[in-house]
Amino acid sequence: MLDLYDKIQDASAAIRKVWGRTPHAGIILGTGLGPLVQRIEVEATLEYSDIPHFPRSTATSHRGRLVCGMLCGLPVMAMEGRFHMYEGYELKQITLPVRVMNAMGAGLLVVSNACGGMNPFYKSGDIMLIDDHINLLGGNPLIGINDDRLGPRFPDMCHPYDQSLIDAALKTARKHDIVAHKGVFVAVSGPNLETRAEYRFLRAIGADVVGMSTVPEVIVAVHSGMRCVGFSVITDMCLPDALEPADVQKIIAIANDAEPRLTTLVTGVLEYERERIAV
Repeated sequence: MLDLYDKIQDASAAIRKVWGRTPHAGIILGTGLGPLVQRIEVEATLEYSDIPHFPRSTATSHRGRLVCGMLCGLPVMAMEGRFHMYEGYELKQITLPVRVMNAMGAGLLVVSNACGGMNPFYKSGDIMLIDDHINLLGGNPLIGINDDRLGPRFPDMCHPYDQSLIDAALKTARKHDIVAHKGVFVAVSGPNLETRAEYRFLRAIGADVVGMSTVPEVIVAVHSGMRCVGFSVITDMCLPDALEPADVQKIIAIANDAEPRLTTLVTGVLEYERERIAV
């Protein structure tokens, strides 16, 4: 039985056979946000089924493919679709791609998701930069014996999201007149959406938006020593006193509509990174 480190090495070796660059960033694209890869100068693609130990993506609108190439002059690895706890995967499986990105050389994780908005000052279609998060998944990808080759036993989480990258994204938003907030993301397991009482609870503990992903990947990225920036596209409003049944197709449509704005913000961050490392 292979341990996690060996699985990471197997997956990395398979990717290196078709793509020889060292990525600067790994990108995880959530629900409806796959079109961002159209901006990548694609040099190699791999189906998840062709990468050893990668799970299969079963979520709606998730393509299930790894795209490698150049974006904003930087080499990147982009996941068209991620994995979720509600699909039945363990958190170590869900976060394996982040480990692989880091093993390939990526020091930056760019992560996006579709989420429900609970802050009454937000509206559907807005984008929120994740400033902090709350983990209510009921699990943690770091539970178990720690492998010191992958990271420290007790990684510090006082700044899981890089403030300079958040600032770069917000500066880009102002420049292009894009509505962008900064707030707190709370992760729950799903797949059902929350009750009115649960939304009240989540809002009361300090969350601005709620979703079913992102937090495990960021925990592992921080454990691996990666810098992180996270984008949440608000696809529906979850206000307890004005709650309506969720429409998955409408959620995907709103995410797709927001994709050009998200692309602008992500490219703004990567352009900032390119200038930073050029100095």
